[in-house]
Amino acid sequence: MSRAIVKRLNAAIVLALLSVVTPAIAQKSDAGATFIVRAASTEQAGLEVEHAGGEVLGKLAVIKAVEARLTPAQVGVLRNEKHVFVFADQPVVIQGKKKKDKNAKDDKKANDAGQSEPDAKEIEHFKRKGKAKKKLKKDEKARLTEFTDYLHPVLIDAPTVHALDVTGSNVTVAVIDTGLWWEADTDYGKAPIVRVDFVGGKAKDDDPNGHGTHVTNIIAGDLVASNAVAEGIAPSAEIADLRAFNAAGGATYADVIRAIEFAIVNKDNFNIGVLNMSFSAPPQSYYWEDPLNQAVMAAWKAGIVVVASAGNDGPDPMTIGVPGNVPYIITVGAMTDAYTDVNGTDDRLASFSSVGPTYEGFIKPEVVAPGGHIVSSMPFDGWISVNHPESMIGTERHFEMSGTSQAAAIVSGIVALMLEADPTLTPDDVKCRLLDSARPAIDTDGALAYSVFQQGAGLVNALAAVNSSATGCANQGLDIDMDLSGDRHFAGPARVDDQGNYYIADEQGDAIDSDGYAWSRSYVWGRGYAFSDSYVWGRGYAWSRAYTWSRSYVWGRSMPWENSQLESAGVDTSSTATVNRWVEHE
Repeated sequence: MSRAIVKRLNAAIVLALLSVVTPAIAQKSDAGATFIVRAASTEQAGLEVEHAGGEVLGKLAVIKAVEARLTPAQVGVLRNEKHVFVFADQPVVIQGKKKKDKNAKDDKKANDAGQSEPDAKEIEHFKRKGKAKKKLKKDEKARLTEFTDYLHPVLIDAPTVHALDVTGSNVTVAVIDTGLWWEADTDYGKAPIVRVDFVGGKAKDDDPNGHGTHVTNIIAGDLVASNAVAEGIAPSAEIADLRAFNAAGGATYADVIRAIEFAIVNKDNFNIGVLNMSFSAPPQSYYWEDPLNQAVMAAWKAGIVVVASAGNDGPDPMTIGVPGNVPYIITVGAMTDAYTDVNGTDDRLASFSSVGPTYEGFIKPEVVAPGGHIVSSMPFDGWISVNHPESMIGTERHFEMSGTSQAAAIVSGIVALMLEADPTLTPDDVKCRLLDSARPAIDTDGALAYSVFQQGAGLVNALAAVNSSATGCANQGLDIDMDLSGDRHFAGPARVDDQGNYYIADEQGDAIDSDGYAWSRSYVWGRGYAFSDSYVWGRGYAWSRAYTWSRSYVWGRSMPWENSQLESAGVDTSSTATVNRWVEHE
């Protein structure tokens, strides 16, 4: 597709969206709050809202819903209607910090802002706080010298694939994030093939937060370092910059769902083959009831490979977030090389990486990728870099960041390479080949160092994934059409015993007796292991099977939605979620 055609398409699409993509900023008040109302069709949802006296703010056709402003009384009316589901359109935020972080109060201010952009005074406040940070320690100063090399592509053999002239050409990765910063006059950073702002804020052509730029350039940055390694895993891939998060990292479900719908509708216009979602929120319902997850499943059904971060809430079990808990998609955990890129024997799973299984018993994450101290482009005046100047690298506008956000971006880049090498691959094919080509972590005795609940199939490898010919090993037993229609839902093979230990069960419910299929809470996280391709899973991909959901499917611990929409047929009042919580480097 020529650039001239793309520019015309961009202009037409943006003009068409201007009247619908800017969400209303509705906080709880006498005038009501914003909700997502779903019914048998988008039109029916709108009629139900109007009949109840509410105000329709916009359509969310991808999930047969509308965004609406409703009073508590109007919510009560809708709750009594059969086949009408009401969800609170709560804020989702893309960047936070640990509670002990001295900037936690500032983060709460950012999170509470919801969709609102910070004003100039607020931004200047954060800049002053950044400049006033404590002096760096000597070892930190030594490490944060002028940037020279990109190491994350080397860890997954991406340069070897590039040498085969496979660099992601003719593939577009849609990134739903805080935006994308680049400088047209210096060609610094990756220019998007299309940019759409779903926030309606003040910085439509920039990334005032920084997270989106960091993630995007890990995927497809085309800068080349002194070691002749490109910044991006797929440096020739195009980027669809879908900005759904504001400068403070805030968004709502509706913001993100609109962005997903744009990717689906414009899949063919921009050759969108991959959707990167480097954020996660605590699940508040079964995966199939969550509005965001419904949109994600629709994207997968449309032929888009969806890659999501597992979340930064590890190492406890059952910490996989939304939308990573969707069984169909590729959910990514994080590993670290412990700052010794030439020594693989001390590689280990990052302690912050979220761990499965999901509440429906699915094995997550599917794979892990480098997510510790990843260096990528970042605007020097973005929200994150201003608050963490100690992680800026020299004067080259690079930033060191850790998290499953970065790990997901690496996998999205690998998927772009796979799709260039074989454009006929379906999302299920891509997932299967990633599973087949991953390398699990093993200890010195050759046994699995981590459970499948922690590392999935293991560390991704770009060359092995591109060369894989595996088929039929992903999403076995699942039926996305039945899932989306509500006719059938599914459960994974994971179970938990009376002692709180997790294991894999066969079709009869009996435990599979194999190393790596069980995990005890007593696991110690302080050791490093090698990721090796010499290990063969003893039972193939038995853990990837799914079964039809039954209410007799019993867990040994309570579900998080006991009092939510599923039990009361009322409103899912999920609390504000911290997405991609800031974590210390590992």
